[in-house]
Amino acid sequence: MHTTGLLSLGICTALALGLPGVAEAQHQHGEAGMGRAVAVLVATTGNTARGTVTFEAVEGGVRITAQLEGMPAGNHGFHIHEFGDCSAADGTSAGGHYNPGGAAHAGPDGSPRHVGDLGNITADTQGMASYDRTDRLVRLDGPDSVLGRGVIVHAGADDFATQPTGNAGARLACGVIGRAK
Repeated sequence: MHTTGLLSLGICTALALGLPGVAEAQHQHGEAGMGRAVAVLVATTGNTARGTVTFEAVEGGVRITAQLEGMPAGNHGFHIHEFGDCSAADGTSAGGHYNPGGAAHAGPDGSPRHVGDLGNITADTQGMASYDRTDRLVRLDGPDSVLGRGVIVHAGADDFATQPTGNAGARLACGVIGRAK
């Protein structure tokens, strides 16, 4: 059995026995279990932003990468929202930022912060934007998993201070996070 299998077996055994330190071990060595998820973002009414966001369990957390197009140039708030519901034309059906711990809004390196606080994504003058970050709070399994939640790209920049959302404005695109191959 390779190291990842042993680690997963060890975490599962420790969880079953209720041993302390399991969450810390899982955090340090990546997610046990399901390893990839994806959200395909589609534009809200009147907008052209679209793209793909991937989530992959890695050592130290979850690596989040995004490739978007059709964006206005500049910084745009980029967040995981509480509901995987993009049915409203303006994306409001996705609810607020995903915040299972009830923390204050902050930047992606802030502590405390919402799990959904991913910061900003920057679009160039051609409307292309990319994002690549390993996040220590995002989870792909367990009670606080982001699976089935929404990803929103906002019209304005997240100021990392205004409560509860960073004053990022309207929603340009919305996608639902689902399991990936």
